[in-house]
Amino acid sequence: MGSGQVVVSGGGDGGIDGGGGGGGAANGCSCWCRWGWKHVNNHGHVGRSRFMFSSSGFVFFVWCFIVYGFVGLLYGWLVVKKPYANTGMVQPFGCREDSEGSWAIGVFYGHSPFSLKPIETVNIWRNHSAAWPVANPIITCGSVSASGFPSNFVADPFLYVQGDVLYLFYETKNSITMQGDIGVAKSVDKGATWEQLGIALDEDWHLSYPYVFEYLGQIYMMPESSGKEELRLYRAIDFPLKWTLDRIVMKKPIVDPVLVNHDGIYWLFASDHSGFGTNRNGQLELWYSSTPLGPWKPHKKNPIYNVDKYLGARNGGRPFVYNGNLYRVGQDCGESYGRQVRTFKVEVLTKYEYKEVEVPFILEESYKGQNGWNSARNHHLDVQQLSSGEWIGFMDGDRVLSGDSIRRFLLGCSSIAAVATLGILLGVLLGAVKCIIPLNWCAQYSGKRSDSSLDWEKESFLSSKVRWFCSRLNRSALILQGRVKPNTSSGRMVLSVIFVSGVALMCTGVKYIYGGNGADEAYMWKGHYSQFTMLTMTYDARLWNLKMYVKHYSRCSSVKEIVVVWNKGVSPKLSDLDSAVPVRIRVENQNSLNNRFKIDPLIKTRAVLELDDDIMMTCDDVERGFQVWRQHPDRIVGFYPRLVDGNPLKYRGEKYARSREGYNMILTGAAFIDNQLAFKRYWSKEAKAGRELVDKYFNCEDVLLNYLYANASALKAVEYVRPAWAIDTSKFSGAAISRNTQVHYQKRSKCLEKFSEMYGSLAGRKWEFNGRKDGWDL
Repeated sequence: MGSGQVVVSGGGDGGIDGGGGGGGAANGCSCWCRWGWKHVNNHGHVGRSRFMFSSSGFVFFVWCFIVYGFVGLLYGWLVVKKPYANTGMVQPFGCREDSEGSWAIGVFYGHSPFSLKPIETVNIWRNHSAAWPVANPIITCGSVSASGFPSNFVADPFLYVQGDVLYLFYETKNSITMQGDIGVAKSVDKGATWEQLGIALDEDWHLSYPYVFEYLGQIYMMPESSGKEELRLYRAIDFPLKWTLDRIVMKKPIVDPVLVNHDGIYWLFASDHSGFGTNRNGQLELWYSSTPLGPWKPHKKNPIYNVDKYLGARNGGRPFVYNGNLYRVGQDCGESYGRQVRTFKVEVLTKYEYKEVEVPFILEESYKGQNGWNSARNHHLDVQQLSSGEWIGFMDGDRVLSGDSIRRFLLGCSSIAAVATLGILLGVLLGAVKCIIPLNWCAQYSGKRSDSSLDWEKESFLSSKVRWFCSRLNRSALILQGRVKPNTSSGRMVLSVIFVSGVALMCTGVKYIYGGNGADEAYMWKGHYSQFTMLTMTYDARLWNLKMYVKHYSRCSSVKEIVVVWNKGVSPKLSDLDSAVPVRIRVENQNSLNNRFKIDPLIKTRAVLELDDDIMMTCDDVERGFQVWRQHPDRIVGFYPRLVDGNPLKYRGEKYARSREGYNMILTGAAFIDNQLAFKRYWSKEAKAGRELVDKYFNCEDVLLNYLYANASALKAVEYVRPAWAIDTSKFSGAAISRNTQVHYQKRSKCLEKFSEMYGSLAGRKWEFNGRKDGWDL
């Protein structure tokens, strides 16, 4: 028998049939393969050991893993890893990913608690800052960490109102201690902007759910402190940051406690997780008292609920009264912890009876997937009526389900393990690996064994099954090797499929382990988020581009609306477009490139991203551009730099600008602008001659806007942001005015000459790449 065969001599269980040779000892078992050589006698002694780490099988396996590892590194560098650091307002110790998610807090308004809409629909505007109109979330781990209080997430918001000042108390998970503390923020403009005041309560155990109320001129807080196995009541001695323990209400691990005054009796709604047989997240108890300070008596029918966790028994915020009816807020924890909020109308509440029925609670849903801050779950609502009569609500939300980071890590490790298996399989088929599992590795104990232990092993059902499995695995490998011939076309096909599968699994593993949750999140500016309008100009020959464009960019976090300027042909139906945000098609009577910058009073955001429908880039690239524009709203901020110089002026591509180490123009086919500033300049009397030239050449509208910006100020007029990658999809269809590059550039060179005569030359201006500190303009 050849050296590549597995040999078992004597009466060993589960051996592979074979002839003599191979050096087997009587009543023992041995295995020869390219991984190495071992011999074990019946007493478990290693009679001969020569494990060949330099053998061809081991070398093949190592090189196979090196190849797959290189593919994984390349994939991670190109796709998974963010090419530039987030230089927003997050401190080094804040916003660390953990298994609990990435909770944040948003504010909502409505004429009733059942008609709440997010703050971005209210269109709150301030001209002094480019961070307006403001968008949710209004408090995040980033905004808290930027204030000097490292936080992994914020959740459980409770509002306390003093006149026109709003105080918001919330749980913040400390990134250093990894426990919950109670933070507090202040707003004087009805929740649009928030000042982080600090940590109101920090104990040696986990705190959350900071229910705050007033009684007899004193302000109290009743947070959840189930980790201490006590329900504690704190009293403010210097509101809102200094509190003292007033009393211990109960010595039980009470979860999510809230109070309500109903018919002159104070009721405590909470969950007690200490009882035997308690359905965690599915239990509700009631207690009652003549004062909110206690003592508390249990309801006669406690527990009120002990049901499945998806039914909303666990509290999800403050009860509220609307039109004389009491409503309780519960959380559905069925699919994931804190999956969604449910509301219940309390029909009967007495010392002897309790009855509630669920009522619909409609909240504007996010369709942005993991790019939406609350698209995966929300588990807490505090809604109150302000003195103005308007209702305001605060809700927390998360973009991923509970345990997402752990699930991704396990899936990634499983993918890497599958790659190792495929590597061994490739070795078997190519002949580099001659066996899979040496049978002497399958013994339950490889050291010195007594006769009694050896007899037990022979009789052991588990031992025999393990040996049977190992032998069958080796036999299957040999059979497979005999059937798949690498030198045949079918064999090469099988090997190719296995190799490609390994590449796909390696990339999947890298993505799961290092790729994060897959979200391209928005960037804060001065502690706030905002939104912008996307505007693209197209016509009927490019409908397929438009469909892909809308589906992709509508999922970006900060996109509020997409405006399609339809220049020619029959416009599509809105139902033809798969969008996560509103889409408006503006049909033009004349096919003109000037339509791109037409004044549009229906645009509600200050920022507009002018982006051609044939340019595809990541949402993260778009969000970084928006971040830079908010810092420089008086400039054109875009992704394609150009340098205009020379005599005569000649239009050239980005390569020329980089060779001269500077730029002075940004193409507005992919750029952020101020819709009021830019559009008014473009349609001014001074720009009339330029617009006529644009119509004459059917080109150069972006060049004209650059000249108008430069002519309006002696300061820097443009900012460059380098995208991680960008694809021009018009190359696949040929439907583009610039498909003939030479002719396109010739027209633009003529425009440069004409515009320089009208508005002054750009040749004397140049700004270097990497002129900002964020590193995004390299």
